Amino acid sequence: MDLLRIRIAFSCLSAALFAFVVISFAPCSVAESAEPAVAVPPTIRAFLNDNCLDCHDGKDGEGGFDLGEFEAGLTLRNMDRWVRVFDRVHDGEMPPADYGEVDTQAQAVFEQQTERWLRANQQAHINHVGRVQGRRLTNLQLERSLHQVLGIDIPLAARLPDEPRTDGFSTVADGQVISHFQLEQHLQIVDKSLDEAFSRALGEEEDVRRDLSVKDIVRENPKRRCREPELLNDAAVVWMGGVIFYGRTPATKARSDGWYRFKIRASALNQPKDHGVWCSVRSGLCVSSAPLLASVGSFEVTNEPQEWTFEGWLPKGHMLEIRPADRTLKSASFGGGQIGTGEGEPQNVAGLAIHSILMERIHYGPDDKGIANLLWGDLKLRRTAKSQDSKKSKDAKNRKSSGDSKASEVELVAKDPVASVEELVHRFATRAFRRDVTSGEIKHYIDAAKADLAAGEPLLSTLRRSYRALLCSPHFLYFHEPPGRLAGHDLANRLSYFLTASPPDDRLRNLAAEGRLADNKILRSEVDRLLSDGADERFMRDFAAQWLDLALIDDTQPDRRLFREFDRVVKEAMVEETVQFLTEMLRADEPAAYLVKAPKTYLNSRLARYYDVEGVSGDEIRAVSLDPASPRGGLITQGALLKVSANGTTTSPVIRGVWISERILGQPIPPPPQSVAAIEPDIRGAKSIRDMLNKHLADSSCASCHVKIDPPGFALENFDPAGQWRKHYGQLGNAKKKGPEIDPSYHWTSGEGFDDLSGFQDHVLANPDRLATNLVHHWIAYATGAPIEFADRPEVRKIVKDCADSDYGMRTLFYRTITSDLFLNK
Repeated sequence: MDLLRIRIAFSCLSAALFAFVVISFAPCSVAESAEPAVAVPPTIRAFLNDNCLDCHDGKDGEGGFDLGEFEAGLTLRNMDRWVRVFDRVHDGEMPPADYGEVDTQAQAVFEQQTERWLRANQQAHINHVGRVQGRRLTNLQLERSLHQVLGIDIPLAARLPDEPRTDGFSTVADGQVISHFQLEQHLQIVDKSLDEAFSRALGEEEDVRRDLSVKDIVRENPKRRCREPELLNDAAVVWMGGVIFYGRTPATKARSDGWYRFKIRASALNQPKDHGVWCSVRSGLCVSSAPLLASVGSFEVTNEPQEWTFEGWLPKGHMLEIRPADRTLKSASFGGGQIGTGEGEPQNVAGLAIHSILMERIHYGPDDKGIANLLWGDLKLRRTAKSQDSKKSKDAKNRKSSGDSKASEVELVAKDPVASVEELVHRFATRAFRRDVTSGEIKHYIDAAKADLAAGEPLLSTLRRSYRALLCSPHFLYFHEPPGRLAGHDLANRLSYFLTASPPDDRLRNLAAEGRLADNKILRSEVDRLLSDGADERFMRDFAAQWLDLALIDDTQPDRRLFREFDRVVKEAMVEETVQFLTEMLRADEPAAYLVKAPKTYLNSRLARYYDVEGVSGDEIRAVSLDPASPRGGLITQGALLKVSANGTTTSPVIRGVWISERILGQPIPPPPQSVAAIEPDIRGAKSIRDMLNKHLADSSCASCHVKIDPPGFALENFDPAGQWRKHYGQLGNAKKKGPEIDPSYHWTSGEGFDDLSGFQDHVLANPDRLATNLVHHWIAYATGAPIEFADRPEVRKIVKDCADSDYGMRTLFYRTITSDLFLNK
């Protein structure tokens, strides 16, 4: 019966969402395909025929560009191609220099008329339907929405299918798809969430607190070779070694899924002279059949015992692995993949001595009573006769309760169940739909609930079914934004999901209901409030995960033979460096120029040692002033960015150059023509990549892009794939042998150029407004679900110009972006 209900619910959900999408968005698609082309103005056509037709006529036109495609005129489908033509002419890329002189007056007229023509036609479309259509919750937004609506805190996003990223973000509507598989996954997530909420509200969860002594932590049988800590001098000891799962602690095994807090008291053994012993904390099943481990944190132990606190999600059966993890230290050798007591100490390696672990179950958000209030208000629970009888049964103590069994043993008490259902479903719908709802909008949900009650269904299960239906509604999964100026709850939703990836809180909803968010002063004050108490760090972590590909930091693993100092502790510190750096830029209104060059960065002792920066101690990430001669300083010199823009083994000026151009410098790079072969770096020096790229510069089809790609790519070649500074390329398989010397210089045909990274930074900072423009572009795409269009450019220029007096301070830019027409309109 339950399986049948699930199938019916899935079919209903699929039909409802399909109908919603078709009804809401199909007219726009039909209009787009049926829209007549706008004729090309004669002066524009004449300029293109006179200056472009010779090289771009027919399917074999240079660079794969056929001017004949534009004969029909301007449509929504070819708008991007028209914009590309305008940009290349405006930037002086086309016609190419070897084509001959172009009449400057004719070019000026072409640019002026083309810009006006393109902007007017695109703006008319935007005025009709808005900049974005059909935007839905991302996986992260769905998770946090369910958290807020139900009061739960369990991870959900990882259970959903991977999302495509368009223009860098999963929030962009044009890249969002909805399939039957995704709908099925959505239904499962909703059920999982409701199970958790009702289970906690019914008081089913067991409290967990374990105060683990050394005896609890160490291996049970000291004579058995295994991977648990050994007992030595009243401590649980783990030596520096390479055996997988070494340092696993079965005493920390979770009996149920949950968030846990661990307080670990520990010290070092055989501490090095100039630093402590860095250790990692990870969680997993810690068995060979399940080799993956999740990071919980890292810490640096010294001879003096200290205490560290970590919080992490542990699925049932998972435990902690706590071990030394600094690959610059000597590693012990253990045979057979197991460690015997006493085998590590004679090898004179560094070790970790654990003195105690306190393990507690925790929750984020409301407590169990708070969740009950969200689900059924002030109604009371009452034990049923069945539950009283079960108390007397002898086997009741050994029976494991489940959500269904618990719900069958209690009931909600209401004087008027029908009135209670109407009130509670209406209240829940208001939260789920993120706006005020009318009785008519939810009449079918109320009617279904009434029918359940009339059929004898308990009030508790009736509410659960109603909530399930509401959470499967398109009004929960999708944003509903009418064309034009956003107001009230629509604006509150945009602001809240931009800053927190979650629904508006009570204060923001109240301001929306009162119509006060239209006041820019109030809007700015809400920005400050929503980013207070560390929320700005979470915003920047969410944003940078996609903008800077930090979510992909684990996609490549630097070759251990070449990059021996890189380890997971370094990797995690790199990510924290970038997050803290950007958070402080936003917090302190630091200039956009810091994206390229800054006098400081954020390090702990391990990352400082990796970067060869002296004078940093301790395991906390903190601001560190840099020597002016240091190659560090500026977002583009941080390890996390350098790692994600390489493949783990080699660097490529092309790949890294494209990445920096698009993410930081605001220079979109179109894909290469199909006739151009890709270049792979050759670190053996047999053929220089610089020589190969110079050949591309001789081809006009390639030169227009490579004059943008190559400068940042070459300027950053001194940083290897693991983010360390180098002067020579490495030799594959031999980390100690030097390869060819690196040349980070670049010179344009005009004679301008730079000799090193510092020169490149100075070149970029001659026009810091471009960095500010790039930030605005990415914020708008992330916040609104639509990238910047051609018609949006004048507004972007105005935003940036208004912030010039602050040196394009990030906070100033942020305020100005949120109060702009681009943010405040659909």
